[in-house]
Amino acid sequence: MPTSALRLLALACPLVGTALGLLPSQAATQSFPEPPPIQAAVAPDSPLDYAPGVDVLHYDLELGVGEGVDTFQGVATLQVALEDGAEELPLDLAGLAVDAVELDGTTVGGAVFENGVLRVPLGSATSDTIQVRIAYSGTPDDALNLGVNVHGAPAAFADNWPNRARFWFPSVDHPSDKATVRYRIHAPAAWSVVANGHLVRPPTETPAQALGPETGRRRTWTWEVTVPIPTYTMVLGAAEMEVRVQGRVACGQAPATAEQDGCLEVSWWSFPQDTANAARIFRRAPEMVQRYTDLIGPFPYEKLANVQSSTRFGGMENSSAIFYTGQGLADGTLSEATVAHEIAHQWFGDAVTETSWTHLWLSEGFATYFAALFYEMVGEDDAFHRMMEEDRVQIVGSPVSDRPVVDRYASLYDLLNTNSYQKGGWVLHMLRHRLGDEDFFEGIREYVRRHRHGTALTADLRAAFEDVSGDDLETFFQQWIFEPGFPVLEVSDRWTPDGDGGALRVEVRQVQKAAWPRFQAPLEVVAHQDGVAFRGTLWLSGEESVLELDLPGTTAPDRLEIDPGGRLLMGELVRR
Repeated sequence: MPTSALRLLALACPLVGTALGLLPSQAATQSFPEPPPIQAAVAPDSPLDYAPGVDVLHYDLELGVGEGVDTFQGVATLQVALEDGAEELPLDLAGLAVDAVELDGTTVGGAVFENGVLRVPLGSATSDTIQVRIAYSGTPDDALNLGVNVHGAPAAFADNWPNRARFWFPSVDHPSDKATVRYRIHAPAAWSVVANGHLVRPPTETPAQALGPETGRRRTWTWEVTVPIPTYTMVLGAAEMEVRVQGRVACGQAPATAEQDGCLEVSWWSFPQDTANAARIFRRAPEMVQRYTDLIGPFPYEKLANVQSSTRFGGMENSSAIFYTGQGLADGTLSEATVAHEIAHQWFGDAVTETSWTHLWLSEGFATYFAALFYEMVGEDDAFHRMMEEDRVQIVGSPVSDRPVVDRYASLYDLLNTNSYQKGGWVLHMLRHRLGDEDFFEGIREYVRRHRHGTALTADLRAAFEDVSGDDLETFFQQWIFEPGFPVLEVSDRWTPDGDGGALRVEVRQVQKAAWPRFQAPLEVVAHQDGVAFRGTLWLSGEESVLELDLPGTTAPDRLEIDPGGRLLMGELVRR
């Protein structure tokens, strides 16, 4: 059989199983050596049928990390529901040695580990819900950063998006398969450890026989999140950190596993050198949580920790434990708007997760718009409009404008573009003004209620808005989400006096690229005559649309404004 497949059947490895408490000491254990690296962020061929017949319900992850070492040991125990006919459990796992595999307490033979997937045969399964335990170890190729932080101090931080959880634990590493998770992390005693969910118990002294590497005195931290989250937000962070509790908010609207007073604890975690910057940058985080809770619905998780970390992104919305760039906190350049963006993700992307990566705008577009919306909610309208205009300018100049928002890319990293973020946010902004605030925000709340702790596609969002408003939104979503571009408008006007008044004829032509749709959308027009503003709404449709305004004055309007409120995503106006 080919060695490239790394298929090593029934290789005896009893000492590993015994040391980890995983298998009987006399068992013949199938194991696989640490394989060569694979490429991260490769889009799956079948995004809606990723691991047919299996549904991971729960992960129990035990890991041992140490100071000054780039290796770790782990044991993952998965509770998995099976559909009839499921013959194997395909688990994403990359770059790590598999030391032992057990299915429902029995040693597994016949597993295959190749191309980043561990395939566990299910022939011995006797129930539609199984337990799989995998002991593994090695030096992670990606995602789990075992090294030093921005100041050169030892640290360990996970960073999973989009499908990099596989680099440090076996999983069905796709946003459609959410699960609960419990962590037991053995780390140096001087470190603080943060993860998703709530702290089950205060940290305890680590037993001598616990997973290594053993690098001196250690403590064990146990965290648990009791509602399903996607694998890309399942993280741990461990380093010497200062922790500050900022406040307790959303009282009466927090999960039952939050603190006993029914309130949500908001905190920040930073490296000791950066506490002043953390205090400044995160100062309004409790207010953001409260504002979003009041607007959207109950906070989805047991706490919110804003954490300085080693993420490669400016911010990463890990459920209840947001990780931020270490450098951005160290030099003080991390923006407050980024904090608002990541907190909004707790509802959009985390609690309601896109079923397929191709619908990433349901995560990033929402977070982009709700970050701007925070400033409107607190009365900083200028900041809101400035952010929306900055986003519009980025969309107009973007090379991905020739592609629709929902689109497939060979690399999932390519989804991190202006379509997913800025255009997605503008779609929500336009929909808000089409439906009105009452129906728009009730539609948002209904969407979250229906899909909280589950997944959704764009059609699910449309259905929630249509059910609340009674409007048919098929054309709106088709042109803005599933087709490319935006309107580019050529405007002309003609004034015709008529007795005591006159008529203003405004002609608007859509002159965007031929491959882009001719958009259907309302367009506000304001004519200023003798110091008075006269408003009208033109309905864009087809190549050319016309609006006629009867004005009382006998002189031509001295100024004409097109979309003065910034409610339509469009390119720069062309006057003729």
